[in-house]
Amino acid sequence: MKRHAPGACGVEGDGVTDHDRTGGPGWPRRPRRRGQGELEAQVLVALRRAPGPVTAAWVQERIEGELAYTTVMTILSRLHAKQAVTRERAGRSFVWRAASDEAGLAALRMRRVLDGQDDREAVLASFVTGLTQDDERLLRDLLSDVAEEPEG
Repeated sequence: MKRHAPGACGVEGDGVTDHDRTGGPGWPRRPRRRGQGELEAQVLVALRRAPGPVTAAWVQERIEGELAYTTVMTILSRLHAKQAVTRERAGRSFVWRAASDEAGLAALRMRRVLDGQDDREAVLASFVTGLTQDDERLLRDLLSDVAEEPEG
């Protein structure tokens, strides 16, 4: 079987499969694909560690692997649409910051899931019945604390 040098393009019908070109025996392995949300998580970690609002280039320098600036901008824009980050104008571009800590972001995701359901009562009831006794006690305590707070 005719083989091309690693990195060379094959010719249709040359007997070299796409598997061979993408990491089969004798061929270099492709970098591992990141899991869904992994890049967003890395961006959020970088933003939470930032000294204040930072540029996309600052974020790009702190993300594992070599990402294109446009990829970082896409991730930041998606996080902005999810209200996970905020941005403000700085000249002709933006500076970015995490909108919340991890607990706040998890709560935001939970609210979005709940908001996407027709029967909120059923969803909440199902959620509560699935809690451990310790989590249920914690939730009751938190609800009690909120009820006792003066409005204003």
